[in-house]
Amino acid sequence: MMRAVVFDVGECLVDETREYGTWADWLGVPRHTFHAMFGAVVAQGRDYRETFQEFRPGFDLSEEREKRATAGKPETFGEADLYADVRPALAQLRADGLWLGIAGNQTVRAGRILRSLFSDDVDLIGTSDDWGASKPDPGFFKRVADAAPFDVDEILYVGDRCDNDIHPAREAGMHTALVRRGPWATIQWNGREATELPTFRVDSLLELPTRIREFNGPVR
Repeated sequence: MMRAVVFDVGECLVDETREYGTWADWLGVPRHTFHAMFGAVVAQGRDYRETFQEFRPGFDLSEEREKRATAGKPETFGEADLYADVRPALAQLRADGLWLGIAGNQTVRAGRILRSLFSDDVDLIGTSDDWGASKPDPGFFKRVADAAPFDVDEILYVGDRCDNDIHPAREAGMHTALVRRGPWATIQWNGREATELPTFRVDSLLELPTRIREFNGPVR
């Protein structure tokens, strides 16, 4: 049985197109050029943060986040950046009686934004900065498992990346769902891990309620 569903944040719930565009502006790089380099870095299996190094060697993402905040241009996202299927999917999953969580590699600031957006909709909101553990570290998924009031094999973790989400969550003993959107899922979709590892592969979060009901079978 799947009794809990926990969602990644970036490119799962939040469309990060606008935010990465603001990073291009901060670097003084045309947005199209920045996005092209970002895709190339991801396709090569490199850490996405290396994108910044291509334009500014020695770039420190944490330091630059602070500089942006000081300059009145902090990283941010809001209701308008949520994918259109997020609210109805959460509502249906909640109506189906599932325990819901949000947990991703996010800053403390992002955690505050997530709580302002979702506190009434989910049972858990956790970030890597809050927990001191980042995906794909097993410690991150242990925190997720410890927070959910169910056995680890009753948790479905939903994400857009095989490397950061699907593989480590599966190793932790969870079920997984890969959602096809954003650069990682688009690039990884036809690879072996994307086709063999996830419990579900979906094009929309709206597919999850039906897929979970089918997986769980008739209510006894």
